[in-house]
Amino acid sequence: MKVLLPAIKNYAQHTLDVGKGHKIYVEESGSPDGIPVLFVHGGPGAGCTTDDRRYFDPERYRIIIFDQRGCGRSTPYGSIEHNTTKDLIKDMEMIRKHLGVKRWVLFGGSWGATLSLLYAQKHSEQVMGMILRGVFLARQVDLQWFYQDGANHVFPDYWQEFITPIPEEERGDFIAAFYKRLNGEDELARMSAAKHWSHWEGQCATLNPCKGVLERFTNTHTAMSLSLIETHYFVNKCFIEPNQILRDAYKLEGIPGIIVHGRYDMICPLDNAYLLHQAWPGSELHIIRDAGHSAAEPTITDALVNAAEMMSQLMRDK
Repeated sequence: MKVLLPAIKNYAQHTLDVGKGHKIYVEESGSPDGIPVLFVHGGPGAGCTTDDRRYFDPERYRIIIFDQRGCGRSTPYGSIEHNTTKDLIKDMEMIRKHLGVKRWVLFGGSWGATLSLLYAQKHSEQVMGMILRGVFLARQVDLQWFYQDGANHVFPDYWQEFITPIPEEERGDFIAAFYKRLNGEDELARMSAAKHWSHWEGQCATLNPCKGVLERFTNTHTAMSLSLIETHYFVNKCFIEPNQILRDAYKLEGIPGIIVHGRYDMICPLDNAYLLHQAWPGSELHIIRDAGHSAAEPTITDALVNAAEMMSQLMRDK
């Protein structure tokens, strides 16, 4: 079973002014002459880590990582102003042009898969291939499953803890209720909402409990940007049209794709990946039989490292 490649340092860092007060953190590592690959993190609002470089052979890939608006090392931290899906797609295209990349591979998990798909549907000529993990189609049914009625039946104990900050009369729409508190004036209520929101996600992210994953989700810095930006996107239906990704899947034709999805993914159930695979000519689906949602699960990590190797071979053979 493959594990993450050895840690490497970046060779370049950039602060890209994308307008409206936002500055995006971008870094490069690996080989400057390698296959350009853009790592697209999840959330929205999770930010990147140094481990995100380690899925790719640094001798084969030019590894490009960025923190999306409002999170990680991008500024202003936690900002939801001028922070929409359209803005993020524009940021990705600005990064490509700024770095002089003609075409690249997209590597995204969860919301990162969502954003990669939307970018590829708009800029298909710039995308050589995609590796996607834990696909999130951003449909209302997907939000309802995890934040209203679905995953709560699998994790009733975690769910009871999650809903603690929300009074009975507001429990008909948990996303809206958390959004209200995260944007309120009461600092203690904001911190409590952020903690409960991110803790719920961290607890459900893996098939087996994983202390490292939970600690990353509940880290104060990550928890605040994750909860604030996620609820901002989710109350706005991710700023996309209903079923947009599947509706426009035909635009992905000609782009090779490797989809990795845990069979027991409770955050983004397997039907997300299965329906995408059916609608996307040229994609292949790898269902990981003993994993949930997180890229940190050993068999998911193994599949992603393998996928990066397969994609590099495919790019060389083209």
